[in-house]
Amino acid sequence: VLISTGVPANKEVSSTATATNVQTWFGGNSSAQIKDVRISDAKISVASPTGGNLSAFKSVKVYISSAGANEKLVASRTNISTDASSLNLDLESSGYLDEVVKSSGLTVRTVYELKNQTSSDMNLRIALNFSSVPAN
Repeated sequence: VLISTGVPANKEVSSTATATNVQTWFGGNSSAQIKDVRISDAKISVASPTGGNLSAFKSVKVYISSAGANEKLVASRTNISTDASSLNLDLESSGYLDEVVKSSGLTVRTVYELKNQTSSDMNLRIALNFSSVPAN
């Protein structure tokens, strides 16, 4: 997720990207032998600039969707008050995500609000870890 220096403070901004690793493992494979898919961990981290931190952020929400499933809120954090370069997000009880991850075109939409503008462009990485059980 690219946060440009011109992004205003105190306004929600949205950015959408295609999820790559999920697509590699089982995206678009409706016969994947898994079930009860959930988010087990969600983390936001500063990819660049080196030494960057999350102090400018007020809140972050992460949604996932796909061609075969509606958008679901899976993780968020409000009232962010850290100068760390990474932060674990709170998981949302969005139910099972089988339909979302087995459909093609999985996308991740990140909605964020800044406390103040950043002094330089910033790239964020959103990492979502999934858990599932074998479908028998």
